[in-house]
Amino acid sequence: MILRGLELSSMMVNCYIVGCEETKEVAVIDPGGNARAILNLLEEEGLKTLYIINTHGHIDHIGANQAIKDATGAKILIHESDAKMLVNPVSNFSFMMGSKVISPPADQLIKEGDIIKIGNTVELEVIHTPGHSPGGVCLKTGNIIFVGDTLFQGSIGRTDFPGGSYKQLIQNIKEKLFRYDDETVCYPGHGPATTIGFERMHNPFLT
Repeated sequence: MILRGLELSSMMVNCYIVGCEETKEVAVIDPGGNARAILNLLEEEGLKTLYIINTHGHIDHIGANQAIKDATGAKILIHESDAKMLVNPVSNFSFMMGSKVISPPADQLIKEGDIIKIGNTVELEVIHTPGHSPGGVCLKTGNIIFVGDTLFQGSIGRTDFPGGSYKQLIQNIKEKLFRYDDETVCYPGHGPATTIGFERMHNPFLT
């Protein structure tokens, strides 16, 4: 499996490129900014981008959607509950940060249980984990989960934004993520990778 990570924008968001070694087809997960860095990596490695997948609709995770889509023709995927954030600078918080970021609208809406196939070898299972945002999702393949801003090493996503819910986020982490093995690796939207086992034992919000 192809797996590359880039830390982008002033908000230090993790963008992941994941895909099939056989076909060189990939998805770009959360292109939050610095489109040129993403496109350079795609070009250098000869990768074909099928999808742009936003784990949720906040500005730091969608900021380069337009540029990546323009350059690659990739389809934008997001959960229905966050779809309006793509095209609304108030909802995606860019307006409050002094800019007006508008992404192209979603080409495809994803939901709990959907399988996103990439090339011949990679399938991403959609896990709907609202709490940080209404349409927040995680994406699982094998023993890896891309957890967006649902879960961080030793912490959890903020729940004080409009549409957030602390109770809902904790419940979703415990019921939907903690059902997996301790060795399952979690790649978050910010900060270093972690494991389900580490968070189960040491995360102060979840122990």
